[in-house]
Amino acid sequence: MYSFVVQSFAEWRSCSRALLNAQVPPDQVIFRDSPVQATLFDDESAGEQSWSALVRVPARGHKVPQAFLDLAHAVSCHRDTDRFQLLYRLLWRLTTNEARLMEVITDDDVHRLHQMEKAVRRDSHKMKAFVRFRKLVTPEGEQFVAWHRPDHRVVRLVSPFFSRRFPAMNWTILTPDESVSWDQKELRYGPGCSRDHAPDGDELEDLWLTYYGSIFNPARIKVKTMIREMPVRHWATLPEATIIDDLLNDAPRRVAEMIARQEGHARSARDYLPAHQTLKSLREAAKTCRGCDLYCEATQTVFGEGPADARIVLVGEQPGDQEDLAGRPFVGPAGHVLDDALQQAGMDRSEVYLTNAVKHFKFEPTEKRRLHKKPSARESSACRPWVDAELRLIKPKVLVCLGATAAHSLIGPGFSVTRQRGQFVRSDWCEHTLATYHPSAILRSLQSESLRKLLIDDLKAAKHQADNS
Repeated sequence: MYSFVVQSFAEWRSCSRALLNAQVPPDQVIFRDSPVQATLFDDESAGEQSWSALVRVPARGHKVPQAFLDLAHAVSCHRDTDRFQLLYRLLWRLTTNEARLMEVITDDDVHRLHQMEKAVRRDSHKMKAFVRFRKLVTPEGEQFVAWHRPDHRVVRLVSPFFSRRFPAMNWTILTPDESVSWDQKELRYGPGCSRDHAPDGDELEDLWLTYYGSIFNPARIKVKTMIREMPVRHWATLPEATIIDDLLNDAPRRVAEMIARQEGHARSARDYLPAHQTLKSLREAAKTCRGCDLYCEATQTVFGEGPADARIVLVGEQPGDQEDLAGRPFVGPAGHVLDDALQQAGMDRSEVYLTNAVKHFKFEPTEKRRLHKKPSARESSACRPWVDAELRLIKPKVLVCLGATAAHSLIGPGFSVTRQRGQFVRSDWCEHTLATYHPSAILRSLQSESLRKLLIDDLKAAKHQADNS
């Protein structure tokens, strides 16, 4: 029985090469992290030895996949005391009669190797993310010192990363297992030490906390993910951990403030709704609406029109150029298409209520005309209180959304007119709500006749539903 003290990947590699040359099977070898004192029950033949005697055995050519060596290098940093035993067992199997062993991911040893490599890789990432240097001023100049407690022995694996990232700094990282220093030329490793040897703070700490607080985004908080990615055991060395509780407690207020300030949702038509609501009072109040900025360019508010007891309500997107000038909905070219479709569907325009999701005309001015421009989600949301109030008073039996903007506003943002056109669904304001093409889409489409027929069919379905409700 052989027993060796092995503390690094390089030592394990040299030792394993010698053992393979001597044809020593894994069950005849014990690898230890450090020298141990023999106990009464230890096998005397398993006393610690040097593999130098094995080097005299003539070398044999052993080839193993580079992928195994890369994994072995990482796994050698794992804290499991059995890691070198596992590595030699895998090496033995690879070089005897299982050359393709690494492809068998269901093998217990291979699976364990990958699990250990994953743990080391995760711990290495944590060290790169959570090391915080504090500045010390010494007679020799500035020195930056950090203390970190990794789960595994990853100092030698990660320290080259810090030398590349901070090449012009003199820094030291202290861990319980090992320390490493960089003098802008080379890395030097030393014994481990406790946290007491590292400074608690420095003059830059307040500046860092201010910066961290400013980049902390309260709208994207996922506490479970945060704790998983930033384990509590590392908080002791992270200066920002002292303000995390305060940042979390203040998050709801900051989110509300962000919405109000940055997205403007605090401003809408809601502020202009009259206390006593009738269609007439709503129409008068809407003339003064400043719930969004569309009123600045539009000629006037174009409110809905039709009987207060209409069984069917049709909601379009927004008024067009001629509607903006006339102050009435659906009086331009799209309105003529709608009138014709209503007639062919057996409906009288005077019996339905016509309105739009947005009450002001949004356009892009050119030299000759004002070009229609689709309202944004923010503008549709700001105008929504007017449509809600209209529907609350009318209580239609059937609600028809003309186009995607009306459908998204009244049915939901996930509704697809292309896929779900003509299907009755339940909305907040009507049990029988359907969406169909907007008349202006028929004017622009190369398939206008087929779209026109679909619009007429949907209006017929709406009438049939209203007649039988």
